[in-house]
Amino acid sequence: MMQPGPRNLITDVAGLAVGNAEDHRLKSGVTAIVCDPPATAAVQILGGAPGTRETDLLEPHNTVQTVDGIILSGGSAFGLDAASGAQAALREMGRGFAIGPHRVPIVPTAILFDLINGGDKDWGQFPPYRELGYEAVRNAAPTFMTGSAGAGTGALTATFKGGLGSASVVLPNGVTIGALVAVNALGSVTVGSSRHFWAAPFEQQDEFGGLGLPHPMPADASDIRTKMGANLKAAANTTIAVIATDAVLTKAEAKRLAVAAHDGFSRAIWPAHTPLDGDLIFALATGASGKTLELADFLDLGATAAATMARAIARGVYDAKAAENDPVPSWSGSG
Repeated sequence: MMQPGPRNLITDVAGLAVGNAEDHRLKSGVTAIVCDPPATAAVQILGGAPGTRETDLLEPHNTVQTVDGIILSGGSAFGLDAASGAQAALREMGRGFAIGPHRVPIVPTAILFDLINGGDKDWGQFPPYRELGYEAVRNAAPTFMTGSAGAGTGALTATFKGGLGSASVVLPNGVTIGALVAVNALGSVTVGSSRHFWAAPFEQQDEFGGLGLPHPMPADASDIRTKMGANLKAAANTTIAVIATDAVLTKAEAKRLAVAAHDGFSRAIWPAHTPLDGDLIFALATGASGKTLELADFLDLGATAAATMARAIARGVYDAKAAENDPVPSWSGSG
């Protein structure tokens, strides 16, 4: 059932493109998911310290049914400016919610904290995220960089560099599901002091090293490893993500998909959903397959969403690259 799509990226879901923009001196960046046509959307927030824009409208009882894109950004609250740049780019494309003669692009946004990661944050009067948001939308394409790119550029975990990860699955019924995540967790994505990923049971085709789970499990496997005990600030956290499908879903069903995908956080990060993480998942349903789901198929979709999210989290850390002044090593450079 876990057959990856042709790119093994969220863009295997028809109707989606992804663009990155980053500044490696800043050690931060922005990732844009562009929906063409607009997609049904929802959100589930389970972390205790979120930073968001335009998430209230995603609740099933509210009026707007679809969104033009989603922004994931570094920069803590400064990164919320990325949505303004994204709106500007989408408006130039003639996109947006029609109100009389005007169009208002709908771009819900979430941020992670990457201000204390060794990058130069002396940006002057205004932060650069509006321009990065604009650039990210303009860069949107079917293929994109993962690891130290976009919103994952300056991401960190308790033990290794974080990063931008993605994965996809084509289910036997022809429905595609994809995940995109910027991994900046307070906790760890690897087992104890090893390099084995918690997400190993869901790995496909050695996509994050093929190490499997350690055997036997190390004595420190259950130790709680967080940035509280590292040379980092405990507040420098948050994993933000998008789960997407080409199935036809209502807003309420998209909300349930976002809830299910959070199990992928729990499978891949220990601990997750802490008071110091702003963990959230946006859900998108493009409807491009034309398929509506019976209950049994929706159960499979939710379980697969969690597995795909866990894989994307591991891939984000696996693909990250070392850079000057990094406070923790990259996974690829640690072995």
